[in-house]
Amino acid sequence: MEALEETEEVGQTPEDANSLNSSDFLDDLEADITVEEASVPSDVPGFDWSSIDTSHLPSSYKTNSRQERELLQLADHFLEQYTHLCPDRKPLFVHPVNECGVQKFVSTTLRPTLLPFPELYYWSGCASFVCDYLIMEPLKCPITLPSSLYSPTTILKYQRGNCFDFTVLLCSLLIGAGYDAYCVHGYATREMCSLDQTQEVCPLLRKPLEEPKEEDPNKYRIKYPLEPQSKFELQQKDKKEEETEPGQEEEREEEVVMEVEKPKRDPLHGLRVHAWVLLLSGKRKVPETFFINPFTGNHHSTTDECFLGIESIWNHRNYWVNMQDCRQGCKDLSFDLSDSICWEIMFSESNEPSQLPTESPKKDTDDMQEKEEIDMSFEMPLSWVAPIKVSYREYENPFSQGKKVILYNKAKLEKWAAYANGDGLVERVTVYTDSDCTEEVEVKEWFKHREDLLYMREVNKQTQLITDYFRPGHPLLLKAHSYTSLEPETGHTVEYYHTARVDGLWKRFENATEITEHFVGREDFLHMRHIELGERDKKMQTAGIRTDANPRPIVQIKEYFHRNPEKPADEDIEERIFMVIDDIIQLTYHLEVHDTIASKVVFCRVIGREKREDEIFLSRENSVTYQPWAPEKHRNMLHLYNLLWELRAEQKLLKQQVRDSEAEMLNILTEREHEEANIKLSVSMYNTARRGKQHEATVLKEEQKSSQSSLENKNQLIRGEDESLTHHTATNSSF
Repeated sequence: MEALEETEEVGQTPEDANSLNSSDFLDDLEADITVEEASVPSDVPGFDWSSIDTSHLPSSYKTNSRQERELLQLADHFLEQYTHLCPDRKPLFVHPVNECGVQKFVSTTLRPTLLPFPELYYWSGCASFVCDYLIMEPLKCPITLPSSLYSPTTILKYQRGNCFDFTVLLCSLLIGAGYDAYCVHGYATREMCSLDQTQEVCPLLRKPLEEPKEEDPNKYRIKYPLEPQSKFELQQKDKKEEETEPGQEEEREEEVVMEVEKPKRDPLHGLRVHAWVLLLSGKRKVPETFFINPFTGNHHSTTDECFLGIESIWNHRNYWVNMQDCRQGCKDLSFDLSDSICWEIMFSESNEPSQLPTESPKKDTDDMQEKEEIDMSFEMPLSWVAPIKVSYREYENPFSQGKKVILYNKAKLEKWAAYANGDGLVERVTVYTDSDCTEEVEVKEWFKHREDLLYMREVNKQTQLITDYFRPGHPLLLKAHSYTSLEPETGHTVEYYHTARVDGLWKRFENATEITEHFVGREDFLHMRHIELGERDKKMQTAGIRTDANPRPIVQIKEYFHRNPEKPADEDIEERIFMVIDDIIQLTYHLEVHDTIASKVVFCRVIGREKREDEIFLSRENSVTYQPWAPEKHRNMLHLYNLLWELRAEQKLLKQQVRDSEAEMLNILTEREHEEANIKLSVSMYNTARRGKQHEATVLKEEQKSSQSSLENKNQLIRGEDESLTHHTATNSSF
């Protein structure tokens, strides 16, 4: 026996030894891998698919028609050729059993369907619906194909499935919507197969890519000499660099921490089985071919490194086997399915025999040659799956557990169905400082169907700053509102839809001591106004008088204007300052191109003279002008008197505008406080079911109110009768 073993070992070639070692390695992996290792952390308890009720399913689920039996025979013949000519390839996913234990060809499991929802007419809506509606279940063994493939109707009923179930359902919806979509059986990374997104950035937090600045292509431009540099400045720069070295060391430590946080090497890299969707360009104006991960609903480039190889693809009409090298993943793959060198089609579409490799061993029999000559042209039978139906209630509430939680790198995303929360909350992203998600930094929330048109809220957990964003149409024309408290004079920044306002105001900031307003598109070219406010009278505050009866005194008003090209620069005001308490008005004019010092006019109060409301006193003592390029008529006292008269009138109007701004801000805060205390959700007129419930709820409320009011009226009548009786008895006793 030992001699025999030695001769067998000597007779082995290095290639045979490598193949045996690799096959032994795979066998060991398949034997050692357990379901717990393949599964992902989840709060969802295990589901027993063997306990599902299949008695109500149609007969097409339980039996095969004549065409389907012929189809399975042709598929078996193709597999015989495939395994004979490609013995090193992994088995194909061709005809697994369905929920009734009957073998079904994978192409007939697809049921192209267009559901009656506008969002599902687009690939993004279909992908998001599938990934939200279904619960992900990992494959029993991550490196082997599943033994079964259930119908999309069963998957929708129980709202769970593996990657192949997700893919078949999504592909059915995409083909029904008119896309050139295919199911893909291949290999992917551990993170994609197990739906581990803890190393990815949350899509809602990704910043748009900055466009690179184009360099000047003119290589013949003049190169100016470099500016001379001071040695002293260079020494100071070196000192600063030495001071910043500790900070650079901290950054290096952070990089080391990031490297530690990277996932460990996967021993099954390149062997993990996965299924996803291929969307070819052409139909529905798709510009380029891309992949869709059914677990996340995200689209990926065909060169994405997460996809490591493809075995086969199929749609509702045919089946293709990839004959290209996948050592570099899917980067170099061609998706021209008409190329018979790259893709081997199972059923010829032009009455031609299958184009499998013609090279065969010398021991081929005549029977094999006869089998190769069989005509593979075949018309695919109709799908055995019942029509896919999704009710409006199911579509509106896709989350079987009430909500969906996704963990990202230092972030957590929570999703709810519309109308699931009383405040209209549908999404929330929480950003953390660390990967363990212990300390919150920022929270972003998205809302739907709110009558106050609030659609997003950002909360900074470190500064407690809250920013609300509104859609167009708010009665107060609000666009955004930043605050830490809804109490007045605590620091509020309000942005408006300025195109809907008469005054062009787009932003206002207010706190206890100042108000700043920004304008856009005004005819007078005003773009900013800054108001300084003083403290209220403390005696009136202690007396309990309301704030509107005890306004803050106006200290100063500054206005800034853009350049008016129709006026000369020395007549076009750039800055206007009203020092209300000191009774000083200061004007600064724009500069011409050749000017270096701006023209100025200052009107002061005469010291020692009592101020009267309607009196305007002007003299050389209380007016200072510097207008070297102004004409003579602008320098005389009459022109200055008329200018001062106009400015006094403007000052009165500005004071009133300041009071109006304060009242408007107070009104906004009271309205927002009322909206947050009484949140109402709007219902579409086409949502008859929910509108019916809403109508019933309003009717019940009205009935309760009417019953309460009737009881109160009865109690009042009873009290009135009792009072009259007591009064009558009292009068009788007195007599």
